[in-house]
Amino acid sequence: MNGLPSGFGANLARRALTALATLPPILGVLFLGPKLLSVGLVAGILLVGLHEFFALLAARQLKPMRLTGYLLAAAMFLEVVYPGWHPTPIWPLAALLLLSVTLQRNQSLEDTVPSAAGTLLGAVYMGGLGGTIAALLLVAPPEKGAWRVVLLLSIIMASDTVAFFVGHAVGRHRLAPAVSPGKTIEGAVGGLCGGVLGALAVRAIGLAELPPFDAVGLGVLVSLMGLMGDLDESLLKRWAGVKDSGTLFPGHGGMLDRLDSLLFGAPVLYYYFIYLS
Repeated sequence: MNGLPSGFGANLARRALTALATLPPILGVLFLGPKLLSVGLVAGILLVGLHEFFALLAARQLKPMRLTGYLLAAAMFLEVVYPGWHPTPIWPLAALLLLSVTLQRNQSLEDTVPSAAGTLLGAVYMGGLGGTIAALLLVAPPEKGAWRVVLLLSIIMASDTVAFFVGHAVGRHRLAPAVSPGKTIEGAVGGLCGGVLGALAVRAIGLAELPPFDAVGLGVLVSLMGLMGDLDESLLKRWAGVKDSGTLFPGHGGMLDRLDSLLFGAPVLYYYFIYLS
């Protein structure tokens, strides 16, 4: 685990080029576009992530209920982003939809329940957790919404970057060898420090009202939850027998590979800005 492996430079270059190609248009939409466009951008990204999640199920010969899953994910997304968007509780209807479709599936009995469970998991994963990313745009005061999303991105990206370098340079003790053999405890600690630096940088640039102590705490918690999200997606990929969730981003894998940490880190900021700020 010591030293930098062969191909490190090429891998780093692919990561950097992908980031340079994708970040500017995203930031442009967040800061220059209307809020509805930004919410739509997040929804579109999550839709791609859900498509890749269903592909993981298919890799294990399960048949996800795609249309039902997309509808459930959309309902959960709207419930988080726009609380009370529907005048009556929708979850009894959602349960009826899922179970009714399950009964009508033309597949073996052994696969029916796992397929239904996987469909629901994907909807919660993308719609429920993903909704908190978009909700950061609308939490009061809404004019700071773009900066809250940048805070999330900066913490996760800084954490990933520092963990990447520290883990490759000095990592010796594996963190979760059964799930992600490349991750080390040293890299994880470096990632927490990187997350704090990312949070403090965004505070200095665009979120001056965020107390320094809170910025440090958010940097640690978001980085920690981001690491859990990364490990959770690694578990899903190992279960499915694939290396990446897709090939959308050279050097980065698929959309789900990019979303995993954000999906787990976003709820921390979501609840903080709703209840504690």
